[in-house]
Amino acid sequence: MTKIERLIDANLNRLREALRLLEDIERYIYNNRDLSKAFKELRHKLTPLFNSSRLEFRDIEGDVSKESIDSEMKRDSLSDLIDANFSRATESARVLEEAFKLTDPKSSATSKEIRYTLYNLQILVYKQNI
Repeated sequence: MTKIERLIDANLNRLREALRLLEDIERYIYNNRDLSKAFKELRHKLTPLFNSSRLEFRDIEGDVSKESIDSEMKRDSLSDLIDANFSRATESARVLEEAFKLTDPKSSATSKEIRYTLYNLQILVYKQNI
């Protein structure tokens, strides 16, 4: 199961990072207590999914696709930054939902719940910026 554990580890980290960025935008730029709290709660919902034993499968040097492509290195607006991180978060949640089906159905269900919560939060963030 080493390959699936590596996949899970990478996507848990990717999801947590995207949630932190969205949380901080709501906290420090928009001063939106409710949305900031919602992202923080999602981040904390991830905590039980982390397993330090997966660290042994982390292989940053062996990652065949760790370099960024040009479109990842440029954001033209705060809206672009928000969109990119919602995409990163929802895609990671979907990968986790599928991968955990092989190892932990409860974590798969949690990942699915997070993904659908993100879809709803995206609407609220979008409405805030209209």
